[in-house]
Amino acid sequence: MPANPNGTIGSRLLLVAFEGWNDAGEAATGAVKAVSDRLDLIEHTTVDPELYFDYQFSRPTIAFDERGRRSLTWPGATVWAPAPISVPVDDSEKPERVSGVGADGLHILIGTEPARSWKAFAAELIDSALSAGVDAIVFLGAMLADAPHTRPLSVYVTSDNDEMRSALDIDRPSYEGPVGILSVLADAAETAGIPTLSLWASVPHYVHNAPSPKAVLSLVRKLEELTGLSIPVGELEADAAAWEAGVDALAAEDEDMASYIEGLEQARDTVDAPEASGEAIAEEFERYLRKRGDDKGDEPRHPRS
Repeated sequence: MPANPNGTIGSRLLLVAFEGWNDAGEAATGAVKAVSDRLDLIEHTTVDPELYFDYQFSRPTIAFDERGRRSLTWPGATVWAPAPISVPVDDSEKPERVSGVGADGLHILIGTEPARSWKAFAAELIDSALSAGVDAIVFLGAMLADAPHTRPLSVYVTSDNDEMRSALDIDRPSYEGPVGILSVLADAAETAGIPTLSLWASVPHYVHNAPSPKAVLSLVRKLEELTGLSIPVGELEADAAAWEAGVDALAAEDEDMASYIEGLEQARDTVDAPEASGEAIAEEFERYLRKRGDDKGDEPRHPRS
């Protein structure tokens, strides 16, 4: 797998995110959409929703289209590929583009987590990645965590691939337990010989009912760091600041919530302190994983990949 001189990956990449269990605060899908909105893409592969989705669980939605007609949208998953230069695009909708080495080879996979036939689903999408000539896959997820909204939101980076770990100086995932579709796809990709990388953002669990633009921004910035790409964020920074201010306002009206957040801040500052040893930080993270390991909620609260 090729790498940039600064040690970051520089391959023909496929970025992957799924709505649902792997997407606390809509952060993972938000980050991938922030990238795809700044690329010129065409549809490469779309799965047949009849094969993989339970419509009572992932219901189709109806909305008005640009012509004022009501139109159904079905749950699904689509691989998007770079548009040929000969395909005309509307520049008015995308004033800024993703740039840097590999930007013109970026592929996107975004969808809803399927309800059944996960092995066949993974096989179909990995076959699509192989046919598109993808060299590496980056999976983005988001988890509910004991993270204070007032501090930078952490992004955990891991890989099951030896070469990827060596190139980026990252760890192998240590989690054991129930997984989502990202782990199934990652396993299928590695089996097929495609290196994988997983990025998981921490989303404060006490504001889990609302989208988290701050977590979206954290994922985008980490993606830039790892790939060397430049990803314009538009109004995302302002949205993240407004989100944080909104949570501040909620906490100011709730003494218990404010006290709880203060405790999270103290714990985070202790881990982030310059005098904190690598061993202490590792112990803190292992404690966190043990605490959340038995969580059976609808949203993941620990890394699943």
